[in-house]
Amino acid sequence: MEHYAYERLSALDNSFLILEGPNAYMHVASTMVFDAGPLRRHDGGIDAEALKARIAASLHRIPRYRQKLAWIPLENHPVWVDDDCFHLDYHVRHTSLPRPGSGEQLKRLSSRIMQQHLDRARPLWEIWVVEGLDKERFALVTKVHHCMVDGISGVDLMKVLMSPVPDSSRPEDEDLPRFIPRRTPSGWELLRHELERFVRLPLTAVRDVRGFVREADDARQELLVQLRAAAETLGASLRRTSPTPLNRPIGPHRRFGWMTMDISEVKAVRRAFGGSFNDVVLTIVTGAVRRFFERRGARIQGLDFRVMAPVSVRTPGQDGSLGNRVSAWVLPLPLDEDDPRKRLRRIAKRTHELKTSRSAVGASMLTQAAEWTPSSLLALGARNVTRLLPFHLVVTNVPGPQFPMYLAGARMREVFPHVPLVGNLGLGIALLSYDGRLHWGFNADYDIVPDLEDFVADTRDALAELLRAARPAEGSG
Repeated sequence: MEHYAYERLSALDNSFLILEGPNAYMHVASTMVFDAGPLRRHDGGIDAEALKARIAASLHRIPRYRQKLAWIPLENHPVWVDDDCFHLDYHVRHTSLPRPGSGEQLKRLSSRIMQQHLDRARPLWEIWVVEGLDKERFALVTKVHHCMVDGISGVDLMKVLMSPVPDSSRPEDEDLPRFIPRRTPSGWELLRHELERFVRLPLTAVRDVRGFVREADDARQELLVQLRAAAETLGASLRRTSPTPLNRPIGPHRRFGWMTMDISEVKAVRRAFGGSFNDVVLTIVTGAVRRFFERRGARIQGLDFRVMAPVSVRTPGQDGSLGNRVSAWVLPLPLDEDDPRKRLRRIAKRTHELKTSRSAVGASMLTQAAEWTPSSLLALGARNVTRLLPFHLVVTNVPGPQFPMYLAGARMREVFPHVPLVGNLGLGIALLSYDGRLHWGFNADYDIVPDLEDFVADTRDALAELLRAARPAEGSG
């Protein structure tokens, strides 16, 4: 009887390891700002031990946080195994800004923490407790490798670690489930299982296709839709991108910026002009990029500027599960359009076409096909793709809880997400809605976008432009 345990990474999860390089880390991250509340010590510091105890009490609900990577010999594909040398002190770290720390100082510290790679010999996550913020606040800077989570499951983890009620009670050590790591399989055992998997692959592929056909309301129609969507996705990936000031080979250093806006303002634009919430977000980004390029003296007319927008394909039964259940849309932004209302209409029309063509499902279908691809070929393909990315910018928008969340009784006020950069992507934009506010996180290459704060201001101005256009429209309604 076998007494070891491991879990093979999916092709998509593995791709995030492959894409990582000296200048490109692949962890998703966030900076969360809290009121000190019951965690404030008499000397003005933060009770970091109480935070560590709360994190320790949650680890049994997220077992991946006590697992590390191992590798199948010859095939060189990664698997998850239990870490028999797990130490929480390595992953939860404590630092401070010079009091009273400002938001700008927190941005600089966040960028320095985020640009450091995670140690692949250990579980791939870190949480930094940052005290010293003004207004009796502290921050958490979190890092989790993208091979472990996508945006939706990252929000699920936030719900695991935090609570919708201000519970400041401290869990007792004796009440915590004991972690007993399972034995790691030997290299020979991993290799034997991999050989058995390759033998079963043809049968697995047939079973998956049969299951897919059974679940479709109209099997032939659904298959044609998915194949057409996959073809569109593949065709988009083969088109070369135009050069822009944002797209040059990235270096190792980063700048991090952020801003917030009321969700009600975005909804006001949506009520006035239609489209989805995400359509309004993409229209705001379009206005910001347009302003940024004009100030840089870049050509806008005729520029085929494309964004990649991750789309969750997580089913209701997969809520709370780790790993990546994400696909993507690639769509052009109408930078050449002067009227913000027409920009929104063009974006809404294109996203409607993508929904109708099931492009996210088509990209997911290509991802599933990668499961049958040897890891060495997958690595070669992924590295080549980073040189020829079919888009200029990543914009990811994740819904979060619309009510206050607490960590060990301390209320979270703000949460700024962080999307990694790769290849020629000099800027990435991540958004997370929380408690009535839309939180924007901007990650930029240090040298490609030295004027990041100007781009953040451009984003605010783009929203203001839409709101000015929306008010007459609402009044006439």
